[in-house]
Amino acid sequence: MNILWVMAHPDSRSLTAFLAAEGRRALLDAGHEVEVSDLYAMGWNPVVDTADYAHDPAERFLVAAAAKRAHGAGTLSADIRAEQDKLDRADALVVQFPLWWFQMPAILKGWFDRVFVQGYAYGLQAPDGRPLGYGDGFLSGKPALVVAGAGGPARFYGGRGIHGSLDELLFPLLHGTLFHSGATVLPPLLVPGADRYTPEDAESAAKELRERLRTLWTTAPLPYRPQDGGDYDDDRVLRPDVLPGRTGLGVHLARRP
Repeated sequence: MNILWVMAHPDSRSLTAFLAAEGRRALLDAGHEVEVSDLYAMGWNPVVDTADYAHDPAERFLVAAAAKRAHGAGTLSADIRAEQDKLDRADALVVQFPLWWFQMPAILKGWFDRVFVQGYAYGLQAPDGRPLGYGDGFLSGKPALVVAGAGGPARFYGGRGIHGSLDELLFPLLHGTLFHSGATVLPPLLVPGADRYTPEDAESAAKELRERLRTLWTTAPLPYRPQDGGDYDDDRVLRPDVLPGRTGLGVHLARRP
């Protein structure tokens, strides 16, 4: 299998970089192929602009429409097309980063902004004309694992921890981006206390990561409700009989993982 590993950390001596190297080694030892997008090392440009789409500056810049036209015409910038080619080859996706203010680093957000464009990652239709999304899309059948480093201890990210549960903090990425694109979204892996790790802690985290990678295709995914699974009405709102009276991010899970 071919795994695309996308990572974002500015320091090659970081715990993030150590775990990425250990993870790639484990995958290679298991007979897989690994492609890497190390965004800081690549000098990735995270900023969407008209140059990405060969857009006429005399016209209003409607980003989604311009991206769709450029994708269809084959005029997306070369760096975007290279990342899309990696995604097309991949059988699974690993996205690794430190949590900065409870979100992914800006350089990684910019990778998604520039690579997951309309006409490629969304705005797609099935052969019968229905719109694809939330459980069905260009990443269908591909496991996606998010590995997030954090400064605080694990208890801060538990169900009653002050920071909130990790799967809810990462809901825009896990559900809004990866599941929307059809990926089989696995429970994220938290690496807590990243700035205070000892060598023993690092090896323990590497062991956990290796196990998660070994079970990429067998781990039960987050049980998000697919948009065409019958739980949502035609307006993409949960039917009144599904968890009546309940609101919030958790209602989009068929059950707690």
